[in-house]
Amino acid sequence: MALPAQERQQLEQTAKELRLKIIDVMSWSGGAHVGGSMSIVEILTLLYFKYLNIDPENPCWEDRDRFILSKGHTAAGYIPVLAKRGYFPEDTLKTFNHFGSPFAMHPDCNKVTGCDASAGSLGHGLSMAVGLGLGAKYRKKDYKTVCLMGDGECCEGSVWEAAMSAAHFKLDNVIGIVDRNRLMIDGFTEDVMALEPFADKWRAFGWEVIETDGHDLDAMDDALAKAWAAKGKPTLILANTIKGKGVDFMENNVVWHYASGDSALCERAKASILKG
Repeated sequence: MALPAQERQQLEQTAKELRLKIIDVMSWSGGAHVGGSMSIVEILTLLYFKYLNIDPENPCWEDRDRFILSKGHTAAGYIPVLAKRGYFPEDTLKTFNHFGSPFAMHPDCNKVTGCDASAGSLGHGLSMAVGLGLGAKYRKKDYKTVCLMGDGECCEGSVWEAAMSAAHFKLDNVIGIVDRNRLMIDGFTEDVMALEPFADKWRAFGWEVIETDGHDLDAMDDALAKAWAAKGKPTLILANTIKGKGVDFMENNVVWHYASGDSALCERAKASILKG
């Protein structure tokens, strides 16, 4: 079902503002993992501005939903979302990756308010989500745990051990999302380590699988609504995305996995975002 027009307009505007902020962060920090940060913008926008039951005024609230950015190298996309959601002033983003800043290339939950898990070593996030899901079940808590993974990290065996465990324990309070942009640090996933048939693998491991367009707010909203309502098994949303989405010269180009840019390049990137 389509989002109401006003809600969709607000979410689209938020997503555009976040993309512009990612370019700012790339400029302020001297470089960032910009490509994969751009591909998760709509996903994070819907999670943080519609779905997650959280309270920025009480970031350690025991009954909050949890979020794990397993692809932690895209902190340049995640930290601006936390700022915009009200966990800390947006002006502090200017310190990103500077000495003494709480904001580094990978999120540290001991330093970043609102961050539920430190990330950096790929393949670990889903295991943490399984632990949080089990904890919630044992304590009879209703909160959800959402884990956002990159498709490249799904080469890691630890992802599949966690997937098997989540299904075994029937963790319907765990939602996995894969940012399926089909590119990793040094090429296309299918050239480096083929994942297909990707959705069938998750189904074989006992997950409910929803394939969708990760940039279409209506489609992604529908997928999240189904995942939130799921019973009896964990849900995996396979979100088809484009690396570098929103910046014409970055889209689907592995060169922009990590990059820096001078003022002229940043202005060119922003112009493309605003045009879109």
